[in-house]
Amino acid sequence: MKTIVVLIVLSFLAIQGFSQKVYSCDSKYDADVKVFVADSKYDAHLVVYKCDSKYDATDNKGLWYFVDSKYDADKKIYFVDSKYDADLIIYFSTSKYDAEWRDSSKKQLMY
Repeated sequence: MKTIVVLIVLSFLAIQGFSQKVYSCDSKYDADVKVFVADSKYDAHLVVYKCDSKYDATDNKGLWYFVDSKYDADKKIYFVDSKYDADLIIYFSTSKYDAEWRDSSKKQLMY
């Protein structure tokens, strides 16, 4: 019985450790990553889907949940006006199934 409880707790911690809870900062100096929103998914490094629940935003695959406090976030981002100022270019999708990395060389930015 103890083994089952330990396994359940470890799986929960593993899921929480790789979640994508994001906070949008007001200053680029407070942010971990500077982000530009592209008009086309073909111009993006990452296709992002905004989740309604923090429990849906798991792994590093473009499922983001925006939190209200920077202390609850896994990553703090700042939206820039130019793609040349950005560390990461994203495209917001309306479908959860479109969320994916299009350029895996930028993947480490969201770990």
